[in-house]
Order: sequence, then structure tokens, then C-alpha cells
Amino acid sequence: MQSRHTSAQHNDPGTYPINLTSDEWKQNLEPMQYYVLRESGTERPFTGKYYNNKDAGIYYSAATGQPLFISDAKYDSGCGWPSFFEPITEGVILYRKDTSHGMIRTEIIDSSSGSHLGHVFDDGPPPTGLRYCMNSAAMIFVRVGESTPELVKNYLTNHASEKEKAAVRAFLDKMEVK
Repeated sequence: MQSRHTSAQHNDPGTYPINLTSDEWKQNLEPMQYYVLRESGTERPFTGKYYNNKDAGIYYSAATGQPLFISDAKYDSGCGWPSFFEPITEGVILYRKDTSHGMIRTEIIDSSSGSHLGHVFDDGPPPTGLRYCMNSAAMIFVRVGESTPELVKNYLTNHASEKEKAAVRAFLDKMEVK
């Protein structure tokens, strides 16, 4: 169902800072990642590697390394896909109308490349009431204390906004205090 939540209104500009050809995406992504991220595919429920992940860390776009969600926003929605109630910061997720499969839904994409991540629904928990229903293949998870993959380092160095950098730092700083 299409999200009616004001923060999930359609705002996809259709152009993105990171723009690769299909061949370049195929070289950079595993086949399942390409299917999900670039062809708007979907994993079968209860099969994704992050569906049941409860570790502390940050979820990044597998296409670009853009930070998307923190583990504190993840919850078990029972739907079979990793679910989050809010992005790491405003502007990392864009929204567009999806009329595929005979439904009207709100698709979510990363703002850096327009890569398909999943869908957002209005049946999430407080404080947002949203459920960002994600494909595991669309994400890279970095546990607190793990080394940062090159894709993520490159994004944070060359493409990340100050808001994105600050959100990553704030989460990691908070986790160090615990």
C-alpha cells in the first residue's frame, strides 16, 4: 500500500550523484545485489542474511556505501525482511510511487544512486509509525568495532553530506560509551 505518511511522500528527482552504466553496476555488484538494487527485485521472505541480525552496527547501501540505517532503528516486524522505523538521517532515502505487481506502494531508493532498497509502509512502531521493509542484498552491515569496507570508506570520503557523516559519528560515539 502506498504510504500516506508525510515524511514518505514521493520526492525522487530522477538524477543522482553516483551514476554508473549497467555494465559497471554488474561489475561492482553480486548477481542478487544487481537484481535487487538495479532491477527492483525482491528477496524471498525469511531468506536474507540480515533478516534476523540483532548485532549493533550500521547498514549501508550495497550499491554505494551510503549510510542508511542504524541497528537501534531495526525491529522484528514479522514480515520476513529486515525492517526499520527510520533512516539514519533525513535525505538518505528517497521515495517514489511503485505500481508493479498490481499494487500501489511506496518504493524506497538510496539518494546517492537511485538504487532500489525495498518499500515503506505505514504499519511501523512509534515514534515514526513507518516500516522500511528492506532487502538484505541491498545492504552492507558493519558491526560496531569491525573495519569499514572500502566501498563505505570511499562514500564517506567522497560523497557523504555533513549530515550523513555526523549521524555515523554520533552512532559510533554512542556505542563507544556503552
